[in-house]
Amino acid sequence: MNNVIREQFPILQQEINGHPLVYLDSAATSQKPRVVIEALQHYYERDNANVHRGVHTLGSRATDAYEGAREKVAKFIHARSTQEIIFTRGTTTALNMIASSYARSVCGEGDEIVLTPMEHHSNLIPWQQVAKATGATLKYIALQPDGSVDLAEVEKVVTARTKIVAIGYVSNVMGVVNPVKKIAEIAHRNGAIIVVDGAQSTPHMAVDVQDLDCDFYAFSGHKMCGPTGIGVLYGKKALLEAMEPVEFGGEMIDDVGLYESNWKELPWKFEGGTPIIAGAVGLAAAIDFLEEVGMDNIERHERKLAAYAMDRLSEIEGITLYGPRHREVGLVTFNLAEVHPHDVATVLDASGIAIRAGHHCCQPLMRWLEVNSTARASFYLYNTENDVDRLVSALIQTKEYFGDAT
Repeated sequence: MNNVIREQFPILQQEINGHPLVYLDSAATSQKPRVVIEALQHYYERDNANVHRGVHTLGSRATDAYEGAREKVAKFIHARSTQEIIFTRGTTTALNMIASSYARSVCGEGDEIVLTPMEHHSNLIPWQQVAKATGATLKYIALQPDGSVDLAEVEKVVTARTKIVAIGYVSNVMGVVNPVKKIAEIAHRNGAIIVVDGAQSTPHMAVDVQDLDCDFYAFSGHKMCGPTGIGVLYGKKALLEAMEPVEFGGEMIDDVGLYESNWKELPWKFEGGTPIIAGAVGLAAAIDFLEEVGMDNIERHERKLAAYAMDRLSEIEGITLYGPRHREVGLVTFNLAEVHPHDVATVLDASGIAIRAGHHCCQPLMRWLEVNSTARASFYLYNTENDVDRLVSALIQTKEYFGDAT
């Protein structure tokens, strides 16, 4: 990637604390290219209306844009049909929908839900609640010393009692890319379904839900150059048709009586109320942008940048790097000896460098790593080797500063 890409992101053209901004927190949320910002502006200035209701021109335009976005998402992740694409507020909402509607109807006493200790809280707490409500048991796939998943461990944990395997495609802490296609094979062989948290994978690599053969797949727009407040739940049609809605009201109904009602067909039965129209428009623009750059190009760029970052960071004395040495996505998590991650992030911010510090919504994984928190630098298509160099230089200065202070 080059400066032509970077220049398309207006927010990156500023200084923070007197220094050019280096944004290394894309795993939390990505920045937005000008075309996405303009798409949102155009919608609100020219097409703003509610969808599926009015027959006037603005209503038709808005409906076409909203449903056109659904078609674009379906093609982007290779879903069989737009009926398998449900717009949500984000990954968290999508995962909670699966847990509340599907899981609670199929799980019971003695059934098993299989997870890993690396799961984001959004792909862990909903399953805890399902287990409490149904009597199902949570089981965990043991991690390897580098934080990866061994398929032999999956074979041990997934049994004929397993109803659901829920796993993140990519760890938001260690950058591990899990073998979800092979895990799906194991799950299906045992009569279970697989739920994939795609929040950290969809922005960074080509995704084909049919090739993965996942039963459900969830992701967020804001991590892939789109707006906040829009996400997607993909589900195989037969599973979605068997599920009950989790929100009730306008738009998701077919007929309402005083005592009974019935629902619209897929996907609308899961989209009660005024949907996230502008968010869908912005997500469609983000997909266009990413496809123009090329998902394969983005993936190659991030791998190269991650390898460079791992090499450069390894030069710093007293640094601990977490996760596999070889990275397939642009994310590195680390700690500096004797310096709290929050202090690291604060000092870096003074140099115009934005990273994340904390438990990253992965407290069980922090305990597995035997730390309370870590620092994390996450890269995207707009980052460069110069950004890595500035990060390394600032970390060396941070280490020296706290060394002098003690």
